[in-house]
Amino acid sequence: MDRKRQQENEQAAGILKALAHPVRLCMVRGLMERGRNNVSYMESCLDVSQSGISQHLSKLKAAGIVRGTREGNEIYYELCNEQVKEIVEVLFKEEQQ
Repeated sequence: MDRKRQQENEQAAGILKALAHPVRLCMVRGLMERGRNNVSYMESCLDVSQSGISQHLSKLKAAGIVRGTREGNEIYYELCNEQVKEIVEVLFKEEQQ
């Protein structure tokens, strides 16, 4: 296998690994549905502590799925990977119909 293909496979595997946790998948779906959110909002929607949400967000950021933008004291997170949106849409296609 050539180096480029290996890198592409590693990147794709990293994305799938990041999405393979129910909380992170729920966070991504929430960002798709509602747009950008801060940690406090995510905490109110999920049964996860603020520190837990921050840990999940750091895995999503490391995989290139979300990015954060600081506004004052808050950081707002949004999806930054169109490929991830397509993957999640395929996974939950029946719910959207």
